[in-house]
Amino acid sequence: MHQMADPSTQGEQVQNKDDLYREFYNGMQMKYLRSVVCGEIIEEHRRKPLGQHSEPLERLLLFFRRLPNAGKLVVKRDETAGCFRIAALSGERGRAPTLVEDRRYATLDDAYHGIFLRQIDELMGAESG
Repeated sequence: MHQMADPSTQGEQVQNKDDLYREFYNGMQMKYLRSVVCGEIIEEHRRKPLGQHSEPLERLLLFFRRLPNAGKLVVKRDETAGCFRIAALSGERGRAPTLVEDRRYATLDDAYHGIFLRQIDELMGAESG
């Protein structure tokens, strides 16, 4: 006789499978992205942080854009100093981003590249952790 699954745990099982697949996919994605990080990709981004990019750089940028909002790096304009700074989002509505470094960037493109370099460091560091 066939027993029916307990409906109270069925949603949890599906959620766990979704989480497992997402974790597997992200792991495979990160492995690929680590393999494409090189001086050429970093230089391509430095020259042109916005706009159309090569396929490997575009994949890196899309991966970074999909990161959770909590801790996501953003550019913050420092009106008083006439420069740009890097801040991290809190992930909580109404809570201001917090600066992540003292460095000041003269241009918006320089600040975007600063964020990119930090994200690359984090991605490459995740390999060992």
